[in-house]
Amino acid sequence: MKFPWKTALLWLLPALIIGFFIWQGAFNVIPSQQQPPVNTASTRMSYGRFLDYLDNQRISKVDLFDGGRTAIVEVSDPEITGGRPLRVRVDMPGASPQFITKLRDQHIDLDVHPARNDGAVWGLLGNLIFPVLLITGLFFLFRRSNNMPGGPGQAMSFGKSRARFQMEAKTGVMFDDVAGVDEAKEELEEVVTFLKKPEKFTAVGAKIPKGVLLVGPPGTGKTMLAKAIAGEAGVPFFSISGSEFVEMFVGVGASRVRDLFKKAKENAPCLIFIDEIDAVGRQRGAGIGGGNDEREQTLNQLLTEMDGFEGNTGIIIIAATNRPDVLDSALLRPGRFDRQVTVDAPDIKGRLSILNVHARNKKLAEQVSLEAIARRTPGFTGADLANLLNEAAILTARRRKSAITMLEIDDAVDRVVAGMEGTPLVDGKSKRLIAYHEVGHAIVGTLLKDHDPVQKVTLVPRGQARGLTWFMPSEDSGLISRSQLTSRMAGALGGRAAEYVVFGDSEVTTGAGGDLQQVTGMARQMVTRFGMSDLGPLSLETQNGEVFLGRDLVSRSEYSEEIAARIDAQVRELIQHSYELAVKIVRENRDVIDRLVDLLIDKETIDGEEFRQIVAEYTVVPDKERFVPQI
Repeated sequence: MKFPWKTALLWLLPALIIGFFIWQGAFNVIPSQQQPPVNTASTRMSYGRFLDYLDNQRISKVDLFDGGRTAIVEVSDPEITGGRPLRVRVDMPGASPQFITKLRDQHIDLDVHPARNDGAVWGLLGNLIFPVLLITGLFFLFRRSNNMPGGPGQAMSFGKSRARFQMEAKTGVMFDDVAGVDEAKEELEEVVTFLKKPEKFTAVGAKIPKGVLLVGPPGTGKTMLAKAIAGEAGVPFFSISGSEFVEMFVGVGASRVRDLFKKAKENAPCLIFIDEIDAVGRQRGAGIGGGNDEREQTLNQLLTEMDGFEGNTGIIIIAATNRPDVLDSALLRPGRFDRQVTVDAPDIKGRLSILNVHARNKKLAEQVSLEAIARRTPGFTGADLANLLNEAAILTARRRKSAITMLEIDDAVDRVVAGMEGTPLVDGKSKRLIAYHEVGHAIVGTLLKDHDPVQKVTLVPRGQARGLTWFMPSEDSGLISRSQLTSRMAGALGGRAAEYVVFGDSEVTTGAGGDLQQVTGMARQMVTRFGMSDLGPLSLETQNGEVFLGRDLVSRSEYSEEIAARIDAQVRELIQHSYELAVKIVRENRDVIDRLVDLLIDKETIDGEEFRQIVAEYTVVPDKERFVPQI
């Protein structure tokens, strides 16, 4: 095992500094003095009595210590010592010249013991040795850490770029490993061709694009696409995050931008990948106080390097963000980011391709249908689907199975969307009320033609929900009709309607709180954004918000109080209509609801196909002409 020199030196330097000050305080404050010999005088004498003995010429010898403040004297007093000299200790006020002269006049043996200046030696050691050790330690620390990326030695080079550099980026990701974003791949494959065979485009007068901005929600594969470009291009590759440009020191970010592009120009043609560019590329002058000067200086330097006076021929910049709305307009213009590639959530075909990629190293049972999984997971991104199959694999290992089955896939979807499975409900009034609530959602959604089909109804708690009703969209459509929105509102209110019809108004619970928030939001958008009300085709609210203050903190009314009152009335009317429709469906189908509730309490989970078969025995289920996978 290699000795951790770096850690040892980091601990040694503070210890040396602390030891230096302790040494100075202990040995270099007062020089040491010569002390009287131990056990030479066990008797003390006052200074006044010493003067009496001196006047009577009974003192034969005086030894002065501590600069004349302590004396050891030999006294001859026949009454006390019997004629033998006695050594006693006297605390002196000091040795004045008159006192010394008096001793000499009486021919008294005088010996002065000077102070030993041992503190000077220790002070010399403290002032020389410790600074030498400290400087030596710092020298070795910076020498070692300068050769380590991100080490403390870089404290002397704040302005240097922290971009990871590879002559040939072996990321392990190629375009074949990226699925579900075919349009984005086509755009980026063209960039790779620009780098490999530029003559194909320059022959007809085309120029290499300077920048490509990848835009899309989190988890859609923006960073993976950048890795694939690096793996395919075979040119020098720089990768850095936008947050690594900005530091607490003024001017560091701009210096790092200059250093990054300097290195890139030395290795052109090359690629620069800036992840999360919104950390440094936000709009200038936005927010309270005009923004952050250091960040704006960094952005100004980035704009200049991308398309300034000198230019950056042969350098292609690829950036990724999930917040294009906050980026500065100067950053998005042609000549800087010539192309904006949208990397959106995949459709059903894209999800199937992604599942095929992530299922390569998974052991799936024969009955597992990736197409059924793709249909059941609308809105899932590539990261969500990878996590889904990983969770299914974990559940399979936990249950000691040899292959992943649809049961594990089903439980993994529930876990990813709703959370961990909770403690099963105990039989009682609460469980029956929750069962009626969930069956109310399902029965209204099943009997409304424009509603999504039911996939599963369960009383197994997950996350904060005590029961769940799953609806499965049959197609990925970005457009939603007014009848679909009305049906979804009625389906969301079906649980509250069932509580009201079965248990009465006094027994209505708080379980519909989330449903009411969802319905109110949908109704307000129908009125203010989609023009689906009696107010007419008007958009009464803009979707733009403050960049730094947040979307909801600062709200400016763009209509009069009269219009606001009419909006509130229209929202209430839409919700009331949907609620009355849900109550009507519940009342007309009370028999089938009671049977479904008893079955749900007994089994705790009813899948969509079984649910529709039971409902068809009592009433006519609308033919929605949608594919319902057998999960």
